[in-house]
Amino acid sequence: MPDFTGAVWRKSSRSVTQEGECVEVTSTDQHVGVRDSKNPAAGHLAIRSRAWQTFITGLKQGQFDS
Repeated sequence: MPDFTGAVWRKSSRSVTQEGECVEVTSTDQHVGVRDSKNPAAGHLAIRSRAWQTFITGLKQGQFDS
């Protein structure tokens, strides 16, 4: 598991700020961390950077649209 101690987390520009439903991300050379900004102490997901990029590309291409 990658160590995100001291990492700078940033909120997604697509998050809803009024209701506090925000996703935060951070990254290292090999991993991306994703967590709920309302409850950062609950932990985070650690995703390999390459898999994250594949996911983001799929989002942009509409692969997950219903």
